Amino acid sequence: MSELRSAVYIAPPVPFKSPDKGSRGGLWSPISCTLIYSATEAVLVDTPITIQQTQGLIAWIERIAPKRKLSYIYITHGHGDHFFGLPLLVQRFPEAKPVATAATLRHMEQQIEEKNFEAQWGSRNEFTLQNKWLFQAIEVGHSDTYDSTALWVPDLRLAVCGDIVYGQVHQMLFEANTAAKREDWIRAVNIIEALDPLYVVPGHCQEGEIMGRWHLTNTKQYIRDFAKVMERNPKSTRDIVEAMTKLYPDRYNTGALIMGAMGAIQAAKRSRI
Repeated sequence: MSELRSAVYIAPPVPFKSPDKGSRGGLWSPISCTLIYSATEAVLVDTPITIQQTQGLIAWIERIAPKRKLSYIYITHGHGDHFFGLPLLVQRFPEAKPVATAATLRHMEQQIEEKNFEAQWGSRNEFTLQNKWLFQAIEVGHSDTYDSTALWVPDLRLAVCGDIVYGQVHQMLFEANTAAKREDWIRAVNIIEALDPLYVVPGHCQEGEIMGRWHLTNTKQYIRDFAKVMERNPKSTRDIVEAMTKLYPDRYNTGALIMGAMGAIQAAKRSRI
């Protein structure tokens, strides 16, 4: 049996204000943060957004894996709701090294020099914990955003998927707003599926969900169902939201669905111009 363990922290949803003064705000979906740890060291995958959420994560880390050195903090993609907590975490765990692929760093709009990148990360997009356990960044292309990655831990057959995979929350399709991009997302999930993981951690899920392979199948089916709704040429955002909530009444956060529907309607209108 592997000496590695893993645990998942679910940061609770927080409200956001709409950038459009005429629109109501909503909620961020719950965010998963995965801790993979040995008897002495640990790797964290992704962070929450706010100070309060990140303080909760820190307290959880100290409770789950006390006295471990946090060696790395891996960021799966460039959306702020997966890396805004970095400063507080690095302040608390100063030995932790934040790592990401070059594409993710560009997405985060950080300037890096190639020589520094190679020294810190290496060209193969992988690192080891205690010179023993391998962690591999799996680049999949477009999922709910461009340049997405998962972190693959072969010893645990664990795939920490960021927003490539969702749990029981509505998927954010605002950037996957065309048929081609939705197909790209399905191909991205297939790349993870080909690894044959035993455990799959979605980027957003509800508290208490089991981290199983079915999240791969369910994520793809949600995208296909959204595509079928779009094939019926819906006239409005409301048409899409009503159709999808009828299919998925138990998924959390219709705000994410509304955003995705808005993006799809806007893209459809542009394609007809």
